[in-house]
Amino acid sequence: MQEDFLHYLWKHKKFELSNLKTTHGAIITIESVGEHNHHTGPDFFNGKLKIGEQLWAGNVEIHIKSSDWYVHNHETDANYDNVILHVVWEYDTQVFRKDNTEIPTLELKRYVSIEALNNYQKLFGKAQKWINCDKDFETVDTFVINHWLERLYFERLERKAQDISTLLEQSKNDWEAVLFKLLAKNFGLKVNKDAFASIANSFNFSIVRKQQDNLESLEALFFGQGELLDDDIQDTYYLGLLKEYTFLKQKFNVSSHSVTPLQFFRLRPPNFPTIRLSQLAKLYHTQQNLFSKVIAAKNLDAFYALFSVGTSTFWETHYTFSKPSKASKKKLTKGFIDLLLINTIIPIQFSYAKQQGKIINEDVLKLIEQISSEKNSIVEKFNDLKPVATSALQSQALIQLKTEYCDKNKCLQCAIGNALLSPS
Repeated sequence: MQEDFLHYLWKHKKFELSNLKTTHGAIITIESVGEHNHHTGPDFFNGKLKIGEQLWAGNVEIHIKSSDWYVHNHETDANYDNVILHVVWEYDTQVFRKDNTEIPTLELKRYVSIEALNNYQKLFGKAQKWINCDKDFETVDTFVINHWLERLYFERLERKAQDISTLLEQSKNDWEAVLFKLLAKNFGLKVNKDAFASIANSFNFSIVRKQQDNLESLEALFFGQGELLDDDIQDTYYLGLLKEYTFLKQKFNVSSHSVTPLQFFRLRPPNFPTIRLSQLAKLYHTQQNLFSKVIAAKNLDAFYALFSVGTSTFWETHYTFSKPSKASKKKLTKGFIDLLLINTIIPIQFSYAKQQGKIINEDVLKLIEQISSEKNSIVEKFNDLKPVATSALQSQALIQLKTEYCDKNKCLQCAIGNALLSPS
C-alpha cells in the first residue's frame, strides 16, 4: 500500500461515500476534498466537511496508519494545527490537537471496494514488466488514451520551452543564436547531438552572421571546431579549409578545448558528421535571417522548401576527406526535416509565441499531426500493446508517458492508470 494511492482515492472520491463515518461513528459528508498539496504541510488544503452536525473548513492529512502522525512528528509542527480530518488506511491510535481534543479519523479501508484494491495490486504488482499496465493497456478506451496523449504532448512541449528559455537568457535574447544552437544539436542526431551542441557553443553566433556569405568560411569554422582538420591530408579543398580556419581562429579568438569528440562509428554514411556539418553550413549560407523565416512558415511544404539544402560541391563526391565516393546530391530528406520540425522548429515557434503572449496550440496541433510518427523502441513497444501512434504528436507524447510517468511509477497521476484503477 502506498500513501499516493490513498491520495488518489481521496482526491477522486474512489470509495463508498454513503454512510461515511469517523472511527467514533460521526457521519461525514464531503463538500470539498480540498486542494492537493504536493509540497510540505498537510496533504490537502481548504477542505470542507460536515462531521456530525458541525461544518468544518480546514486541512486534511493522509497516512497509511494513524500512528504515522507521530512518526512524522506532526504533533510538534504548527502547519498541522488546522487539520480537520485524519484519513488513514488503518486506525491504530488516537491523534490529538494541542488543546487535547481528538482529531476525527476516517479509516478508509472500510469504504474501498475489493475491485479497486485488486486493480491497484494488479497495476503495482512485483512481476517484471516493461510498464506497470502492459497487460491491460490495450483495454483502455482509445478516446481516453488520445485525450491524455494530447495533454502529454503539450507537457513535453512546455518542458522544451523551459530549455529554450534558458538558452535565450544565456544568449541575451538572441533568438537567431538559440535557433542555431538547437538546429546544430539536432543535426547531430542521437549519436552526435552532444558533440554538435558543443561545437555550436564553442564560438559566438556573431561569427556565423559575419561569415554567412562565405560557405567555405562556415565549413572551415564548423569542421575546425569539430577537430576534423587535424590530419595530414594533401587535398586542395582540405588545405583551403585549414587555411581559412587558422585565419578565423586568430581573428575571432576561438578555442575548441571544450568540444566533445565526433563519432563516425555505427553511422550510415549520409549521417556522417562531415555531411551533416556541411549541410548545416549550407543552410546558413543559403538562408539569411533563418529565425524570421521559421516563425513565418505555417505549413509542411513551406518548411520542406526552407530546409531543402544539400552540401558544398566537395561532399557530393565524398563522405570523408580522404576517400572519394559515388556522386550524389546529399540533400536533407523529408524524414530528417521532420525530425528538425519535431525537436527544434515547433518548440521554438511555441516558445516564441508564448513570449509574445500568443497561444498557437491549434496551429501546433495542425502541424504536428501532419508529421509521421517517429520510429524508436518506446513507440514500437507501445504500438505492440495497442496501435496508438499515427503521428508525431502521439510518438512525442508516448516518449513523455514512458520517461515521466511509467518509468517513475506515476500511474496515479496518469489518465491511463486512473482508467485502469477505477472500478468498472
